[in-house]
Amino acid sequence: MGKVTGFMEYERLEEGYKPVPERLKHHKEFVVTLDDSQARLQAARCMDCGTPFCNSGCPVNNIIPDFNDLVYAGDWQNAIQVLHSTNNFPEFTGRICPAPCEAACTLYVNEDAVGIKSIEHAIIDKAWEQGWVLPQPPRHKTGRSVAVVGSGPAGMAAAQQLARAGHDVTVFEKNSRIGGLLRYGIPDFKMEKSHIDRRVAQMQAEGVVFQTSTLIGSLPDSLKITNDAHTVISAEALQARFDAVLLTGGAEQSRDLPVPGRDLDGIHFAMEFLPQQNKVNAGDQLKSQLRADGKHVIVIGGGDTGSDCVGTSTRHGALSVTQFELMPEPPEQENKPLVWPYWPLKLRTSSSHDEGAEKGILQREFAISTKAFKGDKGKLTGLTTVQVEVKDGKLVEIAGTEKEYQADLVLLAMGFVNPVAAVLDAFGVAKDGRGNAKASTDFTGGYATSVAKVFAAGDMRRGQSLVVWAIREGRQAARAVDEFLMGFSDLPR
Repeated sequence: MGKVTGFMEYERLEEGYKPVPERLKHHKEFVVTLDDSQARLQAARCMDCGTPFCNSGCPVNNIIPDFNDLVYAGDWQNAIQVLHSTNNFPEFTGRICPAPCEAACTLYVNEDAVGIKSIEHAIIDKAWEQGWVLPQPPRHKTGRSVAVVGSGPAGMAAAQQLARAGHDVTVFEKNSRIGGLLRYGIPDFKMEKSHIDRRVAQMQAEGVVFQTSTLIGSLPDSLKITNDAHTVISAEALQARFDAVLLTGGAEQSRDLPVPGRDLDGIHFAMEFLPQQNKVNAGDQLKSQLRADGKHVIVIGGGDTGSDCVGTSTRHGALSVTQFELMPEPPEQENKPLVWPYWPLKLRTSSSHDEGAEKGILQREFAISTKAFKGDKGKLTGLTTVQVEVKDGKLVEIAGTEKEYQADLVLLAMGFVNPVAAVLDAFGVAKDGRGNAKASTDFTGGYATSVAKVFAAGDMRRGQSLVVWAIREGRQAARAVDEFLMGFSDLPR
């Protein structure tokens, strides 16, 4: 390493945030990236640890010690080459990945982990600023064509890899803009969508064709997901037109809460709420927007999507925001000897939580279950809850803990159960027990579904997951498709 003793000399430095009153005035990013000298000192903390668990802790297997060493040496141009060798879109992961690599950092055994995510963020931002991120069109065309259904991070990663291998790639997206859940599920204050737009421009220069507002197959009218399609193409037509089809749609089937009063007006899925704000930010004219202004908001679900609802509701001007989590409150500090190098269970407080707390409108409740929604004349007015505890491995209600909460708006953010079944059914693809496309990740024959020349990757295959897992699967599926079409593949796995 460039600084063998750096981990003993320098402390972890976190990326900064702009002040809460300032950032609540808009929906733009507010993270203050490390400058060159700060990133260099943070990279110097990377140990000569012998076995870099961070590499395997990262789903795309970023070569983390190498780009840390290059940043310490000031060789930013080679650092982005190393980073791009495993990750097509580090500007996405550098902003919204929870950084499992840092949980696996060897230094994290007894000290603060190396700020890997912040270094990655600094590398890619400098690369764009310096003009080092350029189109890489193929030297030769293969004459083979591939349809990619879904334009989220899995679809984008696969499309870019396949185009660089020389195939004619067309990406189909049912919404009016490219990005899938990356565009419509992630608030702009966490990742502005200009980052997607410039990658789309790069990929178009590499030969990728994007066809938006196009639905493949059909969707049930009752399915409450974003869909701007005005063109519909059947699965059969797509299979006849292309040499291979790769399904990379997101896990958009939200988990519901079927308790009494669920049909009251004022109860919505998070993925009805969040995409609308992103559309407004992009300049779309909506007939009406679901907003939290002047309302008592309850967010059911304690994960990232729930946190995003908290941050968006705070920016809208909610009177109060209460976030429910079914599981007990985790400890503030994880048990490192027990869990390292795996992802630890501990209390996580997001920037959105900090904003709500500073405004004095946020309340977080743990080990709480919703029993029923209450309303008047068909409109939501509140809900009834009960505290729960774990007994014999199961959650059971605690007698006498029922409580009433006032609510004008309830947002269901309890995760996603599976991809849209109608898409898989249109192709006749076999599903696993969770409703995902059934396909292995084997080195040979991986990502192939039960239907000839139809492949699946990302949420469509593995279910709801992280953007970094989507990129990994998109890259690996691209190699599988390339090998299927050509008999061999030079694409990295």
